[in-house]
Amino acid sequence: MHNYLAENEIPALQMQDVGGAQLPYLYYQGKDSAAQILFVHATGFLPWLWQPIIEKLLPSNNSWAPFICNYRQCDPEKGGLNWDTIARDLASFCRLQKIDSPLVVGHSMGATVLTIAAAFYGLIPRGMVLIEPIFLPQMFYETKMSIQNHPLAAKAIKRTNHWKNEEDALSYLRSRPLFNGWDERILHLYINYGMQKQEKGHLKLTCTPESEAALFMGGRECNPWPALNKLNYPALVIEGEKSENKNLVDIKKLVGLLKQGKHKLIAGAGHLIPMQKPNDIAEIIKEFNRQTN
Repeated sequence: MHNYLAENEIPALQMQDVGGAQLPYLYYQGKDSAAQILFVHATGFLPWLWQPIIEKLLPSNNSWAPFICNYRQCDPEKGGLNWDTIARDLASFCRLQKIDSPLVVGHSMGATVLTIAAAFYGLIPRGMVLIEPIFLPQMFYETKMSIQNHPLAAKAIKRTNHWKNEEDALSYLRSRPLFNGWDERILHLYINYGMQKQEKGHLKLTCTPESEAALFMGGRECNPWPALNKLNYPALVIEGEKSENKNLVDIKKLVGLLKQGKHKLIAGAGHLIPMQKPNDIAEIIKEFNRQTN
């Protein structure tokens, strides 16, 4: 029998004013108010995709999962949503929510903005789980770039954004390499929360192609490399053995710049490890959480 939270036990989306913007988030209440975990998702994805992982950490831990998409107005043609801004907003979010010394878990963009928040904006974690963080070559942050020239934003802005119904959407996702190997439940969570039903019954993405492109463009506005040697927290950097980013992100260099950095390779996984191997990630977080408490 699956130990899933029922649909009505998935928390409602709440809002936190982080200074001129309302940041949406999910909150999961645990028994121990001191055992706090902050989850931050990848570009273009959703807090609901953490659900199978968070479930395995309940009921002990209080968990928060912000939704970083278009909570601030941003234009992909004008630099997008700067990741430095997101990092400041996450630090503010933690102060306002009274999240003290949390374990922080970030995937891709989420891992990078948590690193910036901890280095420069007063977020003080007890430990960091950084899954496939995005630290691109230094030159990337020094070069002016249009959407068309950005390797990720150019794809995002052209992303398919219309399906006739859920069956059509599921068939499409299963045909795309990006979704290969996803856990079946997470695939359905993506359809349920990552797509919105329109008036005529068809579906569109919750995080629109324009919003996703704006996030990718904002990533190049903030060089995260200087953040690494400012951190002195236990940090576990997780890499997918088959990650599509191996030629772009030097994970070993990144780990070497962390004062308490450790590296873990996940066999058979690509860049989207939490979606492909949620049970493995949950166990890794559980053990790391125990070590840092």
